[in-house]
Amino acid sequence: MPSTATIQTLERDIVVVGGGSAGLAAAISARDAGCESVLVLEREPQLGGILNQCIHNGFGLHAFKEELTGPEYAARYISQARERQIEHMLRTTVLDIADDLTVTAVSAERGVFRIRAKAVVLAMGCRECPRGALDICGTRPAGVYTAGTAQRLVNIDGLMPGREVVILGSGDIGLIMARRLTLEGAHVACVAELMPYSGGLKRNIVQCLDDFGIPLLLSHTVVNVEGTKRVEAVTIAQVDEHLKPIPGTEVRYPCDTLLLSVGLLPENELSRQAGVRINPITRGAFVDDSLMTSVPGVFACGNVLHVHDLVDYVSEESAHAGASAARYVRQLAEGAGRGASDLVPVRVAGGIRYSVPAFVSPANMDEKITLRFRVGAVYQNRYVSLYVGDRRVQHRRKQILAPGEMQELTLRREELAGIAPADEIRLLLEEE
Repeated sequence: MPSTATIQTLERDIVVVGGGSAGLAAAISARDAGCESVLVLEREPQLGGILNQCIHNGFGLHAFKEELTGPEYAARYISQARERQIEHMLRTTVLDIADDLTVTAVSAERGVFRIRAKAVVLAMGCRECPRGALDICGTRPAGVYTAGTAQRLVNIDGLMPGREVVILGSGDIGLIMARRLTLEGAHVACVAELMPYSGGLKRNIVQCLDDFGIPLLLSHTVVNVEGTKRVEAVTIAQVDEHLKPIPGTEVRYPCDTLLLSVGLLPENELSRQAGVRINPITRGAFVDDSLMTSVPGVFACGNVLHVHDLVDYVSEESAHAGASAARYVRQLAEGAGRGASDLVPVRVAGGIRYSVPAFVSPANMDEKITLRFRVGAVYQNRYVSLYVGDRRVQHRRKQILAPGEMQELTLRREELAGIAPADEIRLLLEEE
C-alpha cells in the first residue's frame, strides 16, 4: 500500500459505486437534478452491468414502453449518460468508504486513489448463491454452475456448459436459462424447486418452461450429486412441509450439468464496512423515503438494496436515489437537512416480509412515494392495507400475491396528515 502522501485525491459531489442499470439511472438523475460533479465507478471493463449478458427480451416495457433485450436497455442508459458527459471510470474497484465519505478505489491505470465526496450512491447489484451455501451431499465434480455463470458462458463466450442439464431453483435466471439451453440444443430434464411455489415470474414459467415442455418440480430438491471428474447424475427427492427430504421419493437423473438458481444476495460487503445498517430480511440497507441509509449522505438503490424482478423498477428507484443525493448535496451547502427524529418507521405484518423504504419523513417526503414489498408465501383474495397509526388509509384487494413478484403501493403525503410522533405506518395483509 503506498504512503498517504503518494495517493492521488480527487473531489466530486456525488460518487456512484456501480455502472449497471442502477448506477447509470442514479447518475443521470443526479445530473438532471442540477449536480454537475458526478462520478461513476465500475469494476468491469464496460458499463451496463449484468444486462450485457441478458440477450433475451422483456426489458423496457415500463421505462420505454417497448420491448428490448438487456444490451439494448443498457445501451439506452449508456447513451443518456454520454449525452450528459457524465464522468466514469472502468476497471475500478472501490475498497472503502470512510466516515467522511472519502472513497478509496484502485485501478490498473491510477493505482490506489481517493475521492472526497459529499454523497455516495451504492449501486453494486447482487450476486448468486454458490453451491457452498447449499447442503447438497455428494462429490465435487466439474459441471456445477450458477445459472448466471452459465448465462455468461453461452451469451458472451459462446460456450455450452453441458448437454444434459438439471436446474435446481426456479429463480428467473434459472427459468430463462432452461429456455436458452434448450434453444442451443441441450436437454433440460427438469427444474426442481425446494419451496411449494416458484421463485420466478409467472410469465417466465409459461414462456421458458411450459412452452418447451420442461417440468417444474415444486417441493423437490437435489439430495445427491454423482461423478468424479464431471457430473454424471443427480438425485432429486420430494420434501415435506419442513423442507426435509421424504425417504422413498428419490429419482435419479443422469446429466452432465447442474445449474443453481437458488437466490440472489445483495453485494453489501462495502456497505457494512461503511457502517450502513443492514436489514436481515432483504440483506440490503435500511433506507428512508429518500433512499438514504443509516449513514448520512450514503444512498442505496437497485439490487444492492433489495432484489428486484424487473429492471424497469431498478431504474425508477435508482433515479429517485440519484435525485435525492443531488438534493442532499444542495441542502448540505445550505446547511439544511433531515434528522433521525423526523423518521416514522414502516412496520410490516400479516404475511408481508419487508418494505422499502423502512422509514418515512412526513415533513420532507415528496408528494407521493412508492412502497415496494414482497410476501412470504402465496396468498389469494387478500387485501393489502396501509395504516397510519390506527387509521386505515388504503385497503386494496389482490386476487393473488406470490413471493416471486414484487408488489408496490403509492403512499401520498396527504395520507400522513395529522400523524403523531409516536405513530407508526403499518403495511399488512388482511382477509377482509
